Amino acid sequence: MAGSLLSFWSIAEGTFIGFCLGNLLVGLYQGFAMYYRFAAADVARPAIRSRAISWVMAGGVAAAFLGPWNASANYEWLTLVPDGGPYLVMAFLAVLASLLLALLRVPPQGEPQADDVMRPMRDIAGQGRFQVAVLASAVGYAIMILVMTATPLAMLSKGFEMGQVATIMQWHVLGMFVPSFFTGSLIARLGLYRVLMAGAGALLLSSATAASGASFAHFWVALVLLGIGWNFLFVGGSVMLAGTHSESERGKVQGINDLIVLSLVAIGSLLAGTLFHLWGWVVLNLTMVPLVIAVVVALCVWQIRSSAPAVST
Repeated sequence: MAGSLLSFWSIAEGTFIGFCLGNLLVGLYQGFAMYYRFAAADVARPAIRSRAISWVMAGGVAAAFLGPWNASANYEWLTLVPDGGPYLVMAFLAVLASLLLALLRVPPQGEPQADDVMRPMRDIAGQGRFQVAVLASAVGYAIMILVMTATPLAMLSKGFEMGQVATIMQWHVLGMFVPSFFTGSLIARLGLYRVLMAGAGALLLSSATAASGASFAHFWVALVLLGIGWNFLFVGGSVMLAGTHSESERGKVQGINDLIVLSLVAIGSLLAGTLFHLWGWVVLNLTMVPLVIAVVVALCVWQIRSSAPAVST
């Protein structure tokens, strides 16, 4: 709420630094919100853990409608503060979220005890499963945020109107979160490996589509595939991470995971404008391909090692 109100005030006063600080606070809010998926995993039985994470992420479907609607419908809501209206709506939504969270009750089961054995982080990070989980989530999220952030710049540079940009972004967010209604079921039925590979494949198809043309249809297909790829890699990586730690270790493992993932996300977001300016839309998308290939290779190695029979001594 403070970030939204500070952003509104900064727009009214024409203060760019204040606007940046306001968005920094909004970003912190989003960072804490990412832990909702872990809260779902912590209270769910192992058999339905993937579905629990998936359903929490599915809440983002509302964002596909509220976000673009807020940006377009309230764009000129206040004539004295053009562009400020959406930030007042964001402040209201933050208050609403606080009221909902006040009703949250997490059972105490699973809380770490004083006599629990906790492995050093280096031992946990040495697991192939942990490394693949972090890599899949980090690369998928960083690529998504970089391309998503550059998309409005690319579309406006091609002569598209703001309304068309909002439509593409709405479909992109739908691509991000609608799969969450069935991602957990797919993981339970097909396995983590296949779902993660499908996510990597969707990102490769997104990059190829974006590089092949700049029509409205190209942007639409590329951004929907980008959202689907992010969903499969991020949800799949979160589920995979949940199998790398004990109850007593979950706090530090989840924290380290998100520190790595969101640090790369921040870098991707900060670089989006600069890379688009230097390289252009096509090269920016093609540059993402080697990163996705690295995820594919890591998944293949993990799958081979996981399938290999243990050597008896």
